[in-house]
Amino acid sequence: MAEPAKSSQAATPGHAAGPHELLALANEFARAAERLHEIRRKGKPLSQAPFRLAAIHAIELYLNAVLLSYGVDAKDVRGLQHDLSKRLASAKDAGLKLGARTVMHIDKLTETQEYLKARYAPHESANLSPLNRLQQTLKEVREQALAIVDRSEAPVAVHKTSAGNK
Repeated sequence: MAEPAKSSQAATPGHAAGPHELLALANEFARAAERLHEIRRKGKPLSQAPFRLAAIHAIELYLNAVLLSYGVDAKDVRGLQHDLSKRLASAKDAGLKLGARTVMHIDKLTETQEYLKARYAPHESANLSPLNRLQQTLKEVREQALAIVDRSEAPVAVHKTSAGNK
């Protein structure tokens, strides 16, 4: 006899992760990015790809933690794919206040698909963000996310609509 089908949400990895868990995971990716930046080989663009990927993923996880702490449903957060601009727009509602250069950089990361290029086309690194700008964006998002998530032991509000359409 066949087992009953499990709900698709239960089968989705990370569906039950809370903001503090995502914050801890983001911290690990940020630490990994720092180490990867240290060991990259100057003059070897391909050696920058692991740093870029880890840094951008950490930024995404920090934004996710902020959204979850604000009460955005995890399914809606996952539905944003790797669109950092949409995450940022929603995270502003949760109190995220980034500098203008950082906001522009996050929008550029999305527009130029830097996450995908770091994963699949690192040879295009000449067209990607300067490493120091990526480091600064990661630092600023990290500081803000830590402050916001630490302030909220429980979600402020539960939003039943998608993260991009509140």
